[in-house]
Amino acid sequence: MIASLALAPVYAVPLALVLAGWAAHHRRRSRRNRAMLSRNRAAGLAEPPSLHPRIDASLCIGCGACVRACPEADVLGLVGRTATLIEPWACVGHGVCRDACPTGAITLVFGTPTRGIEVPVLGPGGETSVAGVHIAGELGGLGLIRNAINQGRDVIDHIAATLPPRPAGAADDLFDVVIVGCGPAGLSAALGAQAHGLRFVAIDQASLGGSVAHYPRGKLVMTNPAQLPLIGEVRLGEISKEGLLAFWQNLLDRTGLAPRFEEHVRTIEPDAAGFTVVSDKGQYRTRRVLLAMGRGGTPRRLGVPGEDLAKVVYRLTDPGQYAGQRVMVVGGGNSALEAAIALAEVPDTAVTLVHRGAAFARARAENRDAVENLDAAGAITVLRNARPLAIAPGEVTLADAQGTRTIANDAVIVCAGGTMPREWLAHIGVAVETHHGQPANPDLGTIAADARQAAPATA
Repeated sequence: MIASLALAPVYAVPLALVLAGWAAHHRRRSRRNRAMLSRNRAAGLAEPPSLHPRIDASLCIGCGACVRACPEADVLGLVGRTATLIEPWACVGHGVCRDACPTGAITLVFGTPTRGIEVPVLGPGGETSVAGVHIAGELGGLGLIRNAINQGRDVIDHIAATLPPRPAGAADDLFDVVIVGCGPAGLSAALGAQAHGLRFVAIDQASLGGSVAHYPRGKLVMTNPAQLPLIGEVRLGEISKEGLLAFWQNLLDRTGLAPRFEEHVRTIEPDAAGFTVVSDKGQYRTRRVLLAMGRGGTPRRLGVPGEDLAKVVYRLTDPGQYAGQRVMVVGGGNSALEAAIALAEVPDTAVTLVHRGAAFARARAENRDAVENLDAAGAITVLRNARPLAIAPGEVTLADAQGTRTIANDAVIVCAGGTMPREWLAHIGVAVETHHGQPANPDLGTIAADARQAAPATA
């Protein structure tokens, strides 16, 4: 017994040193995270762009499992003994933090008390307030490629499981489902429809890849593993835009999937069999409709005179076409900064980046740093707290902290994001609500199921 007591310090001292070291490390990390959060708040970077974790401090035990699980560096961190969203602007809604939390302290929500997000009211299977019309992907509020793939697959599984048997004597031109949009969600849904043996058609107003096709050349797209019908698990990791588009094209070649591109859907009308989907190239009678288009299909306009001039576009497709021109990029998100960065590499191109805010609150740190460096080197001109007032053939008039001035200009690229096509959705009866922190199911992109029953019939 005496020998055992004599050995106690041998074990106690190293253990005490380890615990003291851990405590000191925890205090340093907590101070760093608190300082980072304070800087982001001061810079106007405190609002998450879409789906994000809400952490119940009364349930959080400070284990850090959510911090370790998050694939985005420094989005989550421990402040004291509570997990905290310390880089809110960088959160893109992976949702793995919720799954990693052992105490159920994390709920994924849309919007905040101070920043609302418009989201269609959805029920089980992504069904909207119009029975038989479903939504998957970005239109439902989630932007990750992995989430879009999984949503498209899950919604089509739901449709296949709940679709009544095909009516006896149904016309050959009656589809089981029409899929509107051929981005990741739409292509995943189309593969799922093919796997289930459904009669379907997939339509997209643009080209292969949806909004991905219009990212600046060479942009890296972050994605986690996802399950594609007929294909299995897809592990892309970091991949260039070109690589992702090549992947989609190879997928079409392997499966024989033949979406109808460059076809714009004008409206959806109810009929005796379900719906008639009216496009600029024809009509499709169908029992179900899946809306898988992105929000970017309706670009956010500036609302200024001259915006309809041919020199004004809403996405950068080929930076090289602007060689030798004076180009203004309008916006403060990743797409705007990446467009400015890509244009700065084009010889003899004068680039001006105009942002209405004081900080690039919705852009990743690497893009912000790149723009700051280019601005400091004189490769581009950054105008903050500025907004265009009028656009003319050879110039743009804008307002900033110094007042009103006119800048010589040959082209304007508006990268202000897309707007929810609320009027179009309201026309077909789909309810849309502004959410200020309502919970969401990230697997189907659906708001709490009981919200649908309480929703009005129209927006």
